[in-house]
Amino acid sequence: MHLYLHIPFCRQACHYCDFHFSTQLDGRKALVDALSQELVLQQAYLSRQPLETIYLGGGTPSLLTEAELAQLMETVYRHFPVQANAEVTLEANPDDLTNEKLIQFKTLGVNRLSIGIQSFDEANLRHLHRIHTATEGESSVRRAQDVGIENISIDLIYAIGSAPDHRIWEHDLAKAISLGVPHISAYCLTIEPQTVFGNWLKRKKIQPIDDEFAAQQFELLTQHLSGAGYEQYEISNFAQAGRYSRHNTSYWQQEPYLGIGPSAHSFDGLTTRQYNVSNNARYVAAIERGEIPCETEHLTERNRVNEYLLISLRTQWGCNLSKLKAISQEGHALIHSFTPSLIESGWLFRDGDTLRLTTPGKLFADRVAAELFWV
Repeated sequence: MHLYLHIPFCRQACHYCDFHFSTQLDGRKALVDALSQELVLQQAYLSRQPLETIYLGGGTPSLLTEAELAQLMETVYRHFPVQANAEVTLEANPDDLTNEKLIQFKTLGVNRLSIGIQSFDEANLRHLHRIHTATEGESSVRRAQDVGIENISIDLIYAIGSAPDHRIWEHDLAKAISLGVPHISAYCLTIEPQTVFGNWLKRKKIQPIDDEFAAQQFELLTQHLSGAGYEQYEISNFAQAGRYSRHNTSYWQQEPYLGIGPSAHSFDGLTTRQYNVSNNARYVAAIERGEIPCETEHLTERNRVNEYLLISLRTQWGCNLSKLKAISQEGHALIHSFTPSLIESGWLFRDGDTLRLTTPGKLFADRVAAELFWV
């Protein structure tokens, strides 16, 4: 069982981000109190099974004070059984990671950091509207390692702008590898409509992402990281042997999880999802009334088949056809009839009872899944 807590605050808005957050930090105490109360209200959701992972995401969880983080962690441990070796991850911005903060995190049980580096290039960081500098990005990782938090993931973004070559991206990859972190998540820049970049694209202030340039950078990503011993266990996620994110892997393997906070999602592992309201004020008001402000979705066989296809094909484990058949015999038969053409295209291959993407197919993962969807 797995727990996610959404901390919906940031010091400033990055130009690419469409996650739910607020830059009005004065509402933080009320929100932390509401998160604590929702933990109490939702404690039966996971059937009292021990938590294997706890993940504080956002937003920017590293903005929390020692007292606020302690309040949340104490509430979790008071109301949920937690495995002794649970993975406890906190997302952090480099500019928050002082020695004092890092020691606080470690003392309160955080044993894994996910640091939003995004780039080691100053111009790219300014373009993305990040607060930290390239130097701060590197030094934050080294400070965490120095205080004994060795289990670190860093985020990188590629296909930023339209540089004529790949020197900046290759420098970012070389720097990331040199830091020796066990996990790297690398995402292609996506321009979402309700973001600053989305506005700029509409006004033609920036150009759309060049698909060929992005594909070349993805190929460089896989080459450099595989050459450095990292395993690509999901399209965007690379880890040293045995250092996969246990929390994110639970999503990809469709294990039950509880999401706490505004905009957080929960899944019972079978057929039901919950979606919390994406509004801080409405969330806090509902929790104060003792209500959980969520909508519930009951998944059909078609939903479950399509979701399994979309998620599983992105991973190294692929789409297990026996599992697909257990979800739906009709869906299994339909997908089975579509696979030969995708295998012939060179995007998909069959390994026993499992469908996996080929190396070229990883560039078209969502398209391949869409071709197989039960519609």
